[in-house]
Amino acid sequence: MKISVGSFVLAAAAVATAHYTFPDFIINGAATTDWQYVRETANHYSNGPVTDVTSQPFRCYELDSSATAPATGIATVAAGSTVGFKANGAIYHPGYLAVYMSAASPAANSPNAGTGQTWFKVWQKLPTVNGSQLTSDTTITQFTFTIPKSLPSGPYLIRGEQAALHVASTYGGAQFYIGCAQVNVTNGGSGKPSPLVSIPGVYTGNEPGLLLNIYNLPAGYVYQAPGPAVWSG
Repeated sequence: MKISVGSFVLAAAAVATAHYTFPDFIINGAATTDWQYVRETANHYSNGPVTDVTSQPFRCYELDSSATAPATGIATVAAGSTVGFKANGAIYHPGYLAVYMSAASPAANSPNAGTGQTWFKVWQKLPTVNGSQLTSDTTITQFTFTIPKSLPSGPYLIRGEQAALHVASTYGGAQFYIGCAQVNVTNGGSGKPSPLVSIPGVYTGNEPGLLLNIYNLPAGYVYQAPGPAVWSG
């Protein structure tokens, strides 16, 4: 069967538009320009997801693990302020949203920042159980959250993550869309974030919230968020 170039381009475009990236950081309601403070990801053209939760790209999915961080700006944000991520389209697939932060040493734009057991979860949004199916709002283009007021001042990475679950019925089927923003937090407190986890390492891929058929849930199903509890300060 002969496939025309035009048909191939249209098919590729359809796949790309069903996927997304998180190139824009939101500070007090305003989105920055693409990749200004978010490390440019390897899928910045393809929009394709990360599916191997044990791989190094699962941390921040950088285009170049050594060069991308130093080339990305560092935003100044206050503890207690509202920040977030904006996608380059609708967050089209149903799934789970989470935000992790990591103290960054020696700076937020260091390639080695966040490479240890330094990550803690500060926000999450669970999908909705609707009868025997799991759903979420697939028309939204962004999500925001509050930086804990008691977070100590200093350099951090903020990692936004969506686990798309539409094909998660087999291992490795969950699709992760990731963005890591580089920030300096000011006006912080004396809180001690916990529990601390490593990324990769936070998930195995076998968690009930990542390995499931969202279209055929058992009666009385309650979604179990993967990863640690949220630290709210």
